[in-house]
Amino acid sequence: MTLSSRPTSSGPSWTDLDVRADFPLLSRLENGHPLVYLDTAATSQKPRAVLEATDSFFTVHNANVHRGVYGLAQEATELYEAARTTLAAFLNAPDPRNLVFTRGTTEAINLVAHAWGRYALRPGDEIVVTELEHHSNLVPWQLAAGATGARLRAVRLTPEGRLDLGHLRELLASGRVRMVAVAHVSNVLGTVHPVAQIARLAHAAGALCLVDGAQAAGHRAVDVQALGADFYALSGHKMYGPTGIGALWGRAELLEAMPPFMGGGEMIETVEIGESTFAPPPLRFEPGTPPAAQAVGLAAAVRFLEAIGLDRVRAHEAALLERALRGLDALPDVVTYGPQGEDRAGVISFNVRGVHPHDVATFLDEDGVTVRAGQHCAQPAMRALGVDATARASFGVYTTPEDVDAFLRAVERCAAFFASA
Repeated sequence: MTLSSRPTSSGPSWTDLDVRADFPLLSRLENGHPLVYLDTAATSQKPRAVLEATDSFFTVHNANVHRGVYGLAQEATELYEAARTTLAAFLNAPDPRNLVFTRGTTEAINLVAHAWGRYALRPGDEIVVTELEHHSNLVPWQLAAGATGARLRAVRLTPEGRLDLGHLRELLASGRVRMVAVAHVSNVLGTVHPVAQIARLAHAAGALCLVDGAQAAGHRAVDVQALGADFYALSGHKMYGPTGIGALWGRAELLEAMPPFMGGGEMIETVEIGESTFAPPPLRFEPGTPPAAQAVGLAAAVRFLEAIGLDRVRAHEAALLERALRGLDALPDVVTYGPQGEDRAGVISFNVRGVHPHDVATFLDEDGVTVRAGQHCAQPAMRALGVDATARASFGVYTTPEDVDAFLRAVERCAAFFASA
């Protein structure tokens, strides 16, 4: 599928351009077959624009940021801060100073669980998560609860694969909830949660709301002001940027009140032997040498996506999802999981009856089709679905209808092979 778009003044022109051709890794063969990469939910491939931006920083601009007064160091700092401004605009964040660079979504959530949770939570307080959360949005809150005497409650999953908002209201009615932590998009089912509504419910009950945006950013437009959440976390490597870079957006008054997550250089104002005073956000939460080249690469990924248009990215993935689900549902030995409707992103968990997901993934790999298999760092979700594990296919801007068709042929061949074994 070719994504055509109007030319832009910066970045590539998408008119009559095969998006897949911008991703060098996708030209390789897998077991002698053209690579069909369907594991974008785990990590996305990187376009040339990102690879070149990261390489350019190291070869032309490399210096430690926020330190040197010489020209090269100032240049590196300007690029790093420009990347912050670019990402903030991408999220419609009103002030770049409320955007903290982290190593990814996991660190961003841990930052809040530690710097806010361990100081704001008290014995008897409650943290609400959901049965569909990635472990990165569960374990940090378990640690915070263990350190403070708070406890975790989980919103149930409906049989259709959505969150039970009635159950959320019941949990909030206790009057003890201080934080609601929820994924924007499930990494298991692709369910798009109504996070704006969830944030409103949380605030009405006197609680804060944190959104894990790892599976949303880069796949649909994200407007942190419209969502109304208090914190939004994301990972660069899941939105066509480098690994080792992510971000936490937070409301200014919350970030300013939070103590540091880690200590080190550049996050301080004054240091004495016995005590220190700390810099304002975002530097307060960015100790040590930051991943400057990765931040520049992430900014390049943002520009790449903006050149396509996030609405068109979403429509592209929705068309692929419909094609794949229609094909899988036509196979009698295949079971798919997740909601039917528009509240679904380009992620499909499925099983072939009688076949372990690891065997399915290994079989598909023989045809050059890469899918993930296992529990997807979401064991409570597996238990809620009543399965031990699933196979998972997930799409990106480079996925084509031909990729989906190759995937469907491989799954059909897999089901037939094991049925006859």
